[in-house]
Amino acid sequence: MYNFRTDLADERRDLYKKANKLDDSIDGIDVENKQINENIKITKVKVTNENGSVAIGKPIGNYITVDIKNIKIVDESEIEKSAEVVSNELKELIGAHVQSKEDILVVGLGNIYVTPDALGPKVVNDIEVTRHIIKYLPQYIDENARPVSAISPGVLGTTGIETVEIVEGIVEKTHPKLIIVIDSLASRSVERISKTIQIADTGIVPGAGVGNTRKEISEKSLGIPVIALGIPTVVESAVLVNDCLDLFIEKLQDEAKSNDYLNKLKEQDNYEEIKEALLPKEYNMIVTPKEIDDLIENMSKIVASRNKYGCINKMNRYLTIHFI
Repeated sequence: MYNFRTDLADERRDLYKKANKLDDSIDGIDVENKQINENIKITKVKVTNENGSVAIGKPIGNYITVDIKNIKIVDESEIEKSAEVVSNELKELIGAHVQSKEDILVVGLGNIYVTPDALGPKVVNDIEVTRHIIKYLPQYIDENARPVSAISPGVLGTTGIETVEIVEGIVEKTHPKLIIVIDSLASRSVERISKTIQIADTGIVPGAGVGNTRKEISEKSLGIPVIALGIPTVVESAVLVNDCLDLFIEKLQDEAKSNDYLNKLKEQDNYEEIKEALLPKEYNMIVTPKEIDDLIENMSKIVASRNKYGCINKMNRYLTIHFI
């Protein structure tokens, strides 16, 4: 299978088409694009059969990508709009799997002490959990509220326990009807770092995008539906170099007007060649931008902040199907 080195389904589709020089659609993959405004775009990739699954290395299911431009400089109104878009997509996906008042468990994957990997734990810290209130103090909560519990299980290196084993134990004792997993992802484009949110109803394989694959968290492994919400926070240095090379070639093309060699080079995906050159010197690092703290803060607000904009909390306040 092609080494995609990205968790994003729409990127995998584009890479597969480029590698196989395809102009037409891929058998088993349906794509729908929707432009919300000048800064927000939704891409829906649906893998419908085994041919599509094998082609891009993703299970059959739905993959919704919300791209947000200029996230570094967005104001509060744009964060609110982004949260509303993500919330609507999440609501629709949840509604396809569980009833409006059935229990949900939110799992925040990652390491709180490593900023690019801290998205999951940060989101869990800001989620308004309701399971205990509904159980012990039901008079103090909206009668339409959904029981929500949350856990940040840490990472194998500090716990010695596979994440899926921890989640299995919680599922066995608390019996949620659906799990939402929050995690940081890897991308094959510098442009998408902390500017993209992917929602999928196929679960997740932690660490797959950075070559540190753990046991999958999915309906197959846990017996209940698993929705994964992820945001790319890292790329390999090979990706960075490849993107920079594309920009460099474009600059040379602008100056030279035409050059057959440069045109041919621009059409190729040079990732593997660049990676092979970097590996012997151990330069193929996982990199993240210097402003990652601010980017994570903005994206965590969109996903689950306790303010009125967080898409998860917004579902409790504005949507008919209540998440919390």
